[in-house]
Amino acid sequence: MTAPQDTPAVPTDGPVATADAPSPHDVLQPAGTPGDAVEIKATYDPRLTNEDLAPLKKQTWSSYNIFAFWMSDVHSVGGYVTAGSLFALGIASWQVLVSLVVGIVIVQVFCNLVAKPSQRTGVPYPVINRAVFGVLGANIPAVIRGLIAVAWYGVQTYLASAALNIIFLKFVPSSARLLETSFLGLSTLGWISFAILWVAQAAVFWNGMESIRKFIDWAGPAVYVVMIVLAIYLVSEAGWENISLNLSSGPPLTFAASIPVMFSAIALVVSYFSGPMLNFGDFSRYGRSFEAVKRGNFLGLPVNFLFFSLLTVVCASATVPVFGELLTDPIETVEAIDTEFAILLGGLTFVIATVGINIVANFIAPAFDFSNVAPQRISWRTGGMIAAVGSVLLTPWNWYNNAEAIHYTLGVLGALIGPLFGILIAAYYVIGKQRIHVDDMFSMAPTGRYWYTRGYNRNALATVVGAGLVAISTAVLPKLAASLGLFDVTWIASYSWFVGCGLGFAVFVFLERRNPQIPVLDASDPHVSDGTQDVSAVVGQHARPTGSAGTP
Repeated sequence: MTAPQDTPAVPTDGPVATADAPSPHDVLQPAGTPGDAVEIKATYDPRLTNEDLAPLKKQTWSSYNIFAFWMSDVHSVGGYVTAGSLFALGIASWQVLVSLVVGIVIVQVFCNLVAKPSQRTGVPYPVINRAVFGVLGANIPAVIRGLIAVAWYGVQTYLASAALNIIFLKFVPSSARLLETSFLGLSTLGWISFAILWVAQAAVFWNGMESIRKFIDWAGPAVYVVMIVLAIYLVSEAGWENISLNLSSGPPLTFAASIPVMFSAIALVVSYFSGPMLNFGDFSRYGRSFEAVKRGNFLGLPVNFLFFSLLTVVCASATVPVFGELLTDPIETVEAIDTEFAILLGGLTFVIATVGINIVANFIAPAFDFSNVAPQRISWRTGGMIAAVGSVLLTPWNWYNNAEAIHYTLGVLGALIGPLFGILIAAYYVIGKQRIHVDDMFSMAPTGRYWYTRGYNRNALATVVGAGLVAISTAVLPKLAASLGLFDVTWIASYSWFVGCGLGFAVFVFLERRNPQIPVLDASDPHVSDGTQDVSAVVGQHARPTGSAGTP
């Protein structure tokens, strides 16, 4: 239960409960994190608090759980196509390998940076932003990330439904008649497949974070098994001597000409993972230690991504001698095999894979983000269902096939991810010195450290506007200029994330140095989480290392 609605907000400067003394809090079992109790203190304002946003008392995820999270994120149709597409850019295989390594290491570094504040404090991404944007201003990055997730949730569900359509058409031939009728631009069969997947994903989500953890623990390895079987089958059909790991198309590029292409490939890898990177704190908060999270990131990103990419290349290469054409879409590959077992196994596997990435990347984020806007009215479950319903209302099958709609709608929202990254990293590591007063993130008192100006940090807002406009311009204007025949600098759009992130970081540091807003806290304060302490939270202990000794 939470504090009563009429409980007045109180400053958190006074005595706060410790693990060794009686405390004015309730131990809760939140819907989003069953089994991981949280604490809601009497000083926490109900307008900022519910069972899903409060700090975790116990953090239980191991390195494998984080590894499995990334497997679910990587092992998807989109991940397959993205990895395969890099080998068709006209650069040599070793250059593709270098680009993959550099790109995924950048992702790993930024994931570790984003993971630490949430793991050390036990709160999700939108709550951590209260220390940066203010307790009310944090709703701005939350809504931006939530809207992006809603859009892509619908797209991923639609793409997975295409694989389910193939299964229906193969095993229920009469279902082909359902393709002849449509509603709102989607065939009747498409609606049936979309609805089945929509309900299935909602059911997994509704059962809470523990069910999601179990699902992704199983789904990622399952895709690996099928990918390995698929690779063995295709190689045996093609003959190893006919397999070429170089999928480059067109005339080979000179070394000088290949450098910009390599940078574009690196940017593509980073951009593909930019959404899950931003709200990775939603998952790292469950990590039993920061070291466990880092190990999981290492296994799940460079190690896992490279192995999956090699499997992708082997499978794609084998499609040329086997089917007479290069197929970089795994659904098309499975369909081309045209055997009932292959279509059933492959189709269901890639449906599961897409469901996995959809839940971890596009369901969890809006669940926490929208709940953060109105914690007493919107629970974690409600926030997720808002995203699910919104994804249908957007009719993703209509605008996903419209390149202009994707570019200008998601281009604008996606370009803002970079500045939000830069601001969070600058605030936590450079300005705040990795110190956060956890209780004040749940206080509406004017004396609270994160109240700033009426709940908003003016420096953070100014940076979002300034850096965001530049990032949006680099993402949208080059294509507009090219379409008008003015000039062609569309290559700049590939780097909108880097531009936004760099500017967000630099501008925020500049503004904070000129007019400081974020407090630099005393590391010896027993109520302060100090990320510089070399401590590890373990199962059964409180999540937040506090005080100079770093003891929970």
